[in-house]
Amino acid sequence: MLSTDFQQDIDRSLAVLQVGGLILYPTDTIWGIGCDATNAGAVSKVYALKQRAETKSLIVLMADERDILKYTSQPDLRIFDYLHTVTRPTTVIYEGAVGLAGNLIGADGTVAIRLVEDLFCRHLIKRLRRPLVSTSANISGEPAPAFFHAIDSRVKEGVDYVVEYRQGDTTPKEPSSIVRWNRDATITVIR
Repeated sequence: MLSTDFQQDIDRSLAVLQVGGLILYPTDTIWGIGCDATNAGAVSKVYALKQRAETKSLIVLMADERDILKYTSQPDLRIFDYLHTVTRPTTVIYEGAVGLAGNLIGADGTVAIRLVEDLFCRHLIKRLRRPLVSTSANISGEPAPAFFHAIDSRVKEGVDYVVEYRQGDTTPKEPSSIVRWNRDATITVIR
């Protein structure tokens, strides 16, 4: 059974996300700034807080493979076999993004998606019933903080809700690897 504090963090995060707000939350990698990935206004707020050009992509978190089928057109199903073989959280660049905020979709129609294993993220996405934006909790050009205590106060003050769950975590985390799935079922490693 999940703790009351965990549930309160989920409920408070949902209340903020449903009205286009921003949250600061732990992910399966590092702490992230998040919003509803279908809300273009909320996505714009993320870019503004990070002081990042809207031409630079943001990652979208999803809970299940069927979410990818819903938000991309005709994904190569072999990607799921590949994802079952990786040991590190892996973000995949998919072609044919649909149903997401327009300012999340690259000029070439691509979107970066990661399926999450993290308990908090999975619960939040499933309860929201929409994917989440996830971008490192830093101002663009500054180092991505590995731990909550290292997050810049401008970021903490710039969101509408700061999740309490895992703030004291001292287990080192790294950003995800990023790959592009090519039409010939090969991958190109981006990061």
